[in-house]
Amino acid sequence: MGLRKTVLIVTVIVAAMMELIDTSIVNVALSQMSGNLGATLEDTSWVITSYAIANVIIIPLTSFLAVKLGRRNYYIGSIVMFTFFSFMCGQATNIWMLVAFRFLQGMGGGALLSVSQAIVFELFPKEKQSIASALFGIGVFVGPTIGPTLGGFITEYYSWPWIFYINVPVGIMVGVLCYMLLGEAIIKQKAGKIDWTGILLLAAGVGSLQTVLERGEAEDWFATKYILWLSVVAVLGIILFIWRETTAKEPVVNLHVLKSKNLSIAAGLTFISGVGMFSSVFLTPVFAQRLLNFTPSQTGLLLLPGALLAIVGLIISARLMQRGLSPVLLIAMGLCLFALFSWQMSRLNLQASGIDISTALIWRGVGLAIITVPLTALAVSSLDAKDVPQGAALNNMMRQLGGSVGLAMINTYLANRNANHRSDLVSRINADNTLATERLHRYTQYFASKGASINDAQHKALQLLDAGVVKQSNLLSFMDAYMLIGAIFLLAIPLLLLTRRKKGQAPAIILADH
Repeated sequence: MGLRKTVLIVTVIVAAMMELIDTSIVNVALSQMSGNLGATLEDTSWVITSYAIANVIIIPLTSFLAVKLGRRNYYIGSIVMFTFFSFMCGQATNIWMLVAFRFLQGMGGGALLSVSQAIVFELFPKEKQSIASALFGIGVFVGPTIGPTLGGFITEYYSWPWIFYINVPVGIMVGVLCYMLLGEAIIKQKAGKIDWTGILLLAAGVGSLQTVLERGEAEDWFATKYILWLSVVAVLGIILFIWRETTAKEPVVNLHVLKSKNLSIAAGLTFISGVGMFSSVFLTPVFAQRLLNFTPSQTGLLLLPGALLAIVGLIISARLMQRGLSPVLLIAMGLCLFALFSWQMSRLNLQASGIDISTALIWRGVGLAIITVPLTALAVSSLDAKDVPQGAALNNMMRQLGGSVGLAMINTYLANRNANHRSDLVSRINADNTLATERLHRYTQYFASKGASINDAQHKALQLLDAGVVKQSNLLSFMDAYMLIGAIFLLAIPLLLLTRRKKGQAPAIILADH
């Protein structure tokens, strides 16, 4: 492979990583943003939601837009848009200005994922598609993983606007290199009429669904009117969108590619991998900071060993696929390793060290890495070359939706399990529980020895005991959440049986000719 192609491949992978880093980089900076902009933490969380909504709307449209506007124009224009609005996010002076700029940043960022993947696959010959999957998988996996690390470091040592400013020099470099090196797609497609009805239905249905998933738990789900109405819009919008796109002569999203058995199975498993990837990236930093009192930068460093070993895992899995190892076996191994990570995290306690967490995260990193290569290859393995961008876009959308569903599910599950565990622990604090009464007596004596009156000492002792209950119930709910994610991954293994053909035929997961 020549220098020109190598530089272009690295450039578009960096672009994809940049887009994915921004899905998680702001998570550790919400408190600082909230204080600096004079907004509530609830309002500030829209900074995450708006970006996710924009991503999930634009990603399915990228194939159509690349054909309509020209892949080169659309891709470079998206880089410019992402970079410009990254700068504007740092310039925001109030929370709603920041939310609006984040939405526009996400609209620009959508192409940096799916179109990047299509470019990487185009630059590799068919016999080396597993290598293409591994290289693109590095961006897909490492991006969301190092987001909290980078965000934690910037938040602790600089200020939140630099979370966005850091995109500017990278975006300029990527834009210039793509202007110099990127050409139009090898497979030319005719641009049809713009399916405005399909676009509006997609935006209404998927945008509403994303909002419900992101905001449902904070708004007490259907107890809030706008969540209820958005749920109705989401259901109707998605149903009508599917009907429209399967009957229209020139659909904006070609859903017919889902007739590919490989793509359908890959999309389902990619959805599950998105659940695990994004929910674990959310759970682990919160667990480390809220319960173990790690700083943002310390928390970010916990994720690095797993991320680095994941890169090795991506390369090894690609080599193994080239040598004929069954992708089914690789995916099963990856699912089991992620389940092992979940089990190890569910066994930790409040005395857990950074080494304990980093060790568990290594299994997460390697597991997801092993899954990424065969799934990425599987998604496009049986598609014609002209359908690869659409298949890649739909598969990437499933990962983003999986992440949103996973986060909504985990947040709701955490809240419910926390309430149940707290109720259970509180019910055990009574006169018959000698351990609780002795601890309460000891706390009371301690505060009395510091000069507090008996009433004040008893009140402070109860507060201290309650704080212990809160921390313990939080710990138990986190352990339950990790076990839930692990169970989902194990239950996904039977889906692999659907990839097998009839007796005497090769497994369905192959790197077929385009």
